[in-house]
Amino acid sequence: MADAISGLTKGWLADVTFANYSDLFNRRGAQGDTAGELDEDEVPFLAGLLDAMLEELAEQFPAASSPEDARVIADARFQLDAAVQGRQSQGVGEAGRRLVGVTTTMLRLPGVRQAAQWMNGWSILSQIAQVGRYLDRRAKKAELGESVRARVLGGLDPARPLVVVSHSLGTVVAYEALHEYEGAVPVWITVGSPLALGAVVLDRLVPRPASCPPNVASWLNFWDRDDLVVGRPHLADWIGPSKTGVKAVTERVDSRGLWTHTATKYLEHGVVAHPVIEALRP
Repeated sequence: MADAISGLTKGWLADVTFANYSDLFNRRGAQGDTAGELDEDEVPFLAGLLDAMLEELAEQFPAASSPEDARVIADARFQLDAAVQGRQSQGVGEAGRRLVGVTTTMLRLPGVRQAAQWMNGWSILSQIAQVGRYLDRRAKKAELGESVRARVLGGLDPARPLVVVSHSLGTVVAYEALHEYEGAVPVWITVGSPLALGAVVLDRLVPRPASCPPNVASWLNFWDRDDLVVGRPHLADWIGPSKTGVKAVTERVDSRGLWTHTATKYLEHGVVAHPVIEALRP
C-alpha cells in the first residue's frame, strides 16, 4: 500500500488531475458577507437545504434520548420558519442573516460543534450556497454549471480508464459530468456528498430521474456521522441504478478532530483509500 501511495503521489502509477473551479464561483465585489451576496432566488434553495439538514440532525439527536439537543434543533427550525415567512417583507439581506442564525444555532449541537470548531454560521452557509448556484438552471445562471463541467471534462482523456474521487459539491458536479463523459470509469468514489440531501438537490440533478452514470463500473459512497452536509444512507436508496445495474454502495466512516467534512478526513480511512489503490494497480 505504501509503495502504491508513493507511486500515486509521485506520478508514476497514474496521472493525477485535480479539477479546480473555485474561481468560477467568485463574484465581483464580494466582501465575504454571504447574506449580502445572496440573490432572492437563492433563499428558497438554502431554506430547503437547511430544512433537509435539520431533518437529518433530528434523526441523529432524537428527543427521547437527546432532549437538550432536540431543543436546539427545534430552535433552529423556528428560526428557519421565521426566515422563510419574513423573506418578502424584510428583504434578501435580512433573510440571509436569519439563515446564518440557523446555521449558527446548529453549531450548538455537541457533535457538530466539535466537528466544526473553526467554522461559523457564515462559512457553512457560504459553502452550501455554492451547491444552489451550480444547480441554477435559469438563463445565464446555467452558464456557471456548464463552465464548471467543461473545466472538469476538459482535463480528461476518454481513451484511458478514469478513477474518480469527488467530494462535497464535487460529487454533484461529477454526477452530471460523468453522465456526459464517454470514457470508462472503473471506480467512482463520493465522500461528504449532498447528492441525496433532500429533494432540493435531488430534483435539480440532470439527467432525471437520478441514476448512476452508465459508464461507472463501481460507485462507492462514504459518509461521516458528524458531517453536516451529507444525506447519509439515503443516496443509495434515492438514486437509481444504471442500465447495467450499478448503483451506489454506501458505507459510514467515523472521523475525529476538526470539521469532518473535508476530503482529507475521509481519505484518511483505509476503507476509502483502498479501492482507489486497487483500481490503479497494474
